[in-house]
Amino acid sequence: MLSRVGDRRIQQEQLDVSKRLELEPEKQGKPLREGLMGFRSLRAVGQRYRILYALDTASLIVHVVAAGLRRAGARDDVYALAQKLVRLGLVPSAGTRRPKARKLPRKKK
Repeated sequence: MLSRVGDRRIQQEQLDVSKRLELEPEKQGKPLREGLMGFRSLRAVGQRYRILYALDTASLIVHVVAAGLRRAGARDDVYALAQKLVRLGLVPSAGTRRPKARKLPRKKK
């Protein structure tokens, strides 16, 4: 997806922003809802571009799912493309995240 961006400066800025995911990716970006629940979105290059990613906390891996322009309503909107990739099963599931541990109530003796 980065190669489709014609401007090399924009490509480089997106790569630089994605490097921030190496340190504390769970604190970067914002969590997404609805069709992309479990994924996160990180703004890049003047707020117009987005980097969508999923965290696999079990293996400490960040899966970058999509990167591109945010164009609400357009067919080439990065969110629309990411939803299509999820529907087709071409990206790792965001459901690989480990749920938080819950304490079970103790039984009375």
